[in-house]
Amino acid sequence: MGVYANTVSITQFSITGELPKSDQFEWFSQKLSSHGFQSIENSAEELSEGWAEVDRPDEASFESPTDFWRDNYLVFSLRRDQRKIPAAILKSHSGREESAFLALHPNLRSTPKQKREEIREQVQLRLLTKCLPVPASVDVVWDLKGGVLTLFGSGSKMIERFEEIFRKTFEGFSPVIIHPYARAGMLLEGQMLDKLEAANQAGSDSVVALIRDNQWLGWEFMLWLLQRGVNGEGEFSVCRPGHFTLGEPFSAWIDERLQFQGGGEEGGIQKVTVSGSQDSYLEAISALKGGKRITSATICIEKDENSWKLTLKGDTFGFASFKCPQVRIEKDTTVDQMSEREAVFFERMFLMEQGIQLFDSLFVSFLKERLSDSWGGRLLAVQAWLEGKG
Repeated sequence: MGVYANTVSITQFSITGELPKSDQFEWFSQKLSSHGFQSIENSAEELSEGWAEVDRPDEASFESPTDFWRDNYLVFSLRRDQRKIPAAILKSHSGREESAFLALHPNLRSTPKQKREEIREQVQLRLLTKCLPVPASVDVVWDLKGGVLTLFGSGSKMIERFEEIFRKTFEGFSPVIIHPYARAGMLLEGQMLDKLEAANQAGSDSVVALIRDNQWLGWEFMLWLLQRGVNGEGEFSVCRPGHFTLGEPFSAWIDERLQFQGGGEEGGIQKVTVSGSQDSYLEAISALKGGKRITSATICIEKDENSWKLTLKGDTFGFASFKCPQVRIEKDTTVDQMSEREAVFFERMFLMEQGIQLFDSLFVSFLKERLSDSWGGRLLAVQAWLEGKG
């Protein structure tokens, strides 16, 4: 699953740092190739990780603009190949070697610790040479015009590895995850931005603090959208620039899957998942009345005849299972495969950016209500719904 897939998981970053004014191709080519992926297939090494070309995953030279440059986008992959020996197999082979060692040393009742470690290392090395590395990759699209980088994955360990190798590759540059508070700051301006800053509950400007202490943004956004949908208020207008014209209508709602988290009756953290098409939302109402908060939800968006669906992670605003309209490009036997893949890439980015424009419009609609005097009325409507009066 990657940039060419119709359903993806994405995490977005803003990039701090100043790009060179000239010779950008040479600069990017040198940076990416200097930390390019190197195969370990014909060696006994356990792990290799580095940048690779999206369309040719075994190549990491980045010699030509067509290898990774698409207009205002840079497109590449973070590839990781790793050999893994099942623990049971390593234990079994090491046990055989220890038995053979003890047979040659009948005066010993057990294998000394140092010798046992030596045997384990030798067995592991021998098994590694017989084990093919398992490849895994995650695609990256860096929008140089917008200053936003999209990682086509949402796992925490993957994000950490990406951030580490990115900083090593592009010294002086830093990827900063676009978490709820950061996204709100990018979308608002003027008095609304001042109100957002006043509502900031973080004690510092660190990313960890901004995410941890402003989880209310994700919680309340999903509660707001859920209640609006139940109340028949699922119509919105485009209010962010992009492929759609400002003011165009679209609809959005929460359905199918919600995750809740909160304190249990006996203490500790309790998690509840509500799945399937919802009618009366009785399970969701029960969880909310019990003091739990929505931490993840599936959001459906429709515009004209197209639809988008994503599972939003409330703490980071990562998009899991982000499904865009199907890419339909007629295959032309007169066009080579690389040209066809390039056409698919642009169509995929167009549809994905449309979906993000609609999501951002949805989020701005929430922020304008949440940071205004009308929020009190919304809370009363939510309470009435939970009590069965709405």
